[in-house]
Amino acid sequence: MDETLLRGLTPGVLGILVRRGADFAAAEDAVQEALVEAVRTWPANPPRDAKGWLVTVAWRRFLDAARADTARRRREDLVDEEPTPGPAPAVDDTLQLYFLCAHPSLTPSSAVALTLRAVGGLTTRQIAQAYLVPEATMAQRISRAKRTVSGVRFDRPGDVATVLRVLYLVFNEGYSGDVDLAAEAIRLTRQLAARVDHPEVAGLLALMLIHHARRATRTAPDGSLVPLAEQDRGRWDTGSIAEGVRILQAALARDRLGEFQAQAAIAALHADAPTAEETDWVQIVEWYDELALLTDSPVVRLNRAVAVGEADGPRAGLAALAALDDALPRHTAVAAYLHERDGDVVTAARLYAEAARKAPDLAERDHLTRQAARLNSARRSP
Repeated sequence: MDETLLRGLTPGVLGILVRRGADFAAAEDAVQEALVEAVRTWPANPPRDAKGWLVTVAWRRFLDAARADTARRRREDLVDEEPTPGPAPAVDDTLQLYFLCAHPSLTPSSAVALTLRAVGGLTTRQIAQAYLVPEATMAQRISRAKRTVSGVRFDRPGDVATVLRVLYLVFNEGYSGDVDLAAEAIRLTRQLAARVDHPEVAGLLALMLIHHARRATRTAPDGSLVPLAEQDRGRWDTGSIAEGVRILQAALARDRLGEFQAQAAIAALHADAPTAEETDWVQIVEWYDELALLTDSPVVRLNRAVAVGEADGPRAGLAALAALDDALPRHTAVAAYLHERDGDVVTAARLYAEAARKAPDLAERDHLTRQAARLNSARRSP
């Protein structure tokens, strides 16, 4: 397989798809899938027209994705923008599709990736970012999952844990604003909670409701990010918070702690504080300790370092941060914040600027750039 040839053909194939009407992100995703297919099939059966083959396969992948996206949007049109409390509405086929994509023949990670791509409508890049892996790696994982299930009967639905993971990731993408799927994820989780009596299902629903309650305050009118400590708590949806806390308390009372219940407990402590200064950081650290035991996630340990910095002082937070891989996403931004809290504005400004260059999206990049500019301006002021 001549990988140099593939790289050389990629821009031309991408340009053809865009000229045919595909938006750039979708075209890029389709070309990536075509390249993965080429790596798999060309050694045994090389095409006579390599570029033509790539264009044909990529265009088919784009059309498949567009049809899936159109179907998903039709389902989303059936629900209101904001989730409403109370019993789940009549069940449609979407939740069943989640279970079917979580097929027992797939590994959990492959099932999640396939469901996010095929039903959730996320791009390969968004899924890769959620899993902290390169986009090419995720494209191969999704392609392998498709091949695995292409010849199987979908008469054995997957397990609840995998479906919960998918719903959680879909909500996170919707909540970030990149793809507006948060309300749909809540709707489906309500349906799942009505069908499955499990504390982790309740924990995920509680987590979603509490986070969604402050969605309107997460960005300013100009689209810039508003940190949690600066959000207008008077605009938070107290009804959703109360419902989420009530669901969480009932789940915790069953004494079968899982990661979604622990995350919801942390979110509830933030929501319960009248002001940022009154946040119970000591208890939040304790919940992060529980969450770290449950997940062993580097992202959890990164967030724990922030909480330790608030509970025990910035130097304690920096000590916790030092034990983590500095290549971890947002590691530099956390270091900048803790150094600023410790009074080292020179280091903090430098780290904010460095973090801005690594930021995964424009809103976060702008926020970190403003933080660096604020500290540099303060240093120059008499």
